Amino acid sequence: MAKITYIEHNGTEHVVEVANGLTVMEGARDNGIPGIEADCGGACACSTCHVYVHPDWVGKLPPREDMEEDMLDFAYEPDAERSRLTCQLKVSDALDGLVVTMPEKQI
Repeated sequence: MAKITYIEHNGTEHVVEVANGLTVMEGARDNGIPGIEADCGGACACSTCHVYVHPDWVGKLPPREDMEEDMLDFAYEPDAERSRLTCQLKVSDALDGLVVTMPEKQI
């Protein structure tokens, strides 16, 4: 289990425990956290699970693969360093304490 903090664009924080093996997107969906739409269900075929990773975590996550990079081109106001698709972040003990912030909107 990893404790993940999801921060809505308005600053509302949701701290939830997410089981290992799920994705950060599934953790948001399963806990009813607003701001992550996940229209494609986690297939990396849209950008509606886009978040900004806290700067302390950028270097701790696995690098983006080409497909994620391509989908981030469609995200709302992507950040070259901090933007990630939560469907591509697999939860493990190593993600305990991860903090992500949702953009103003998902497109």
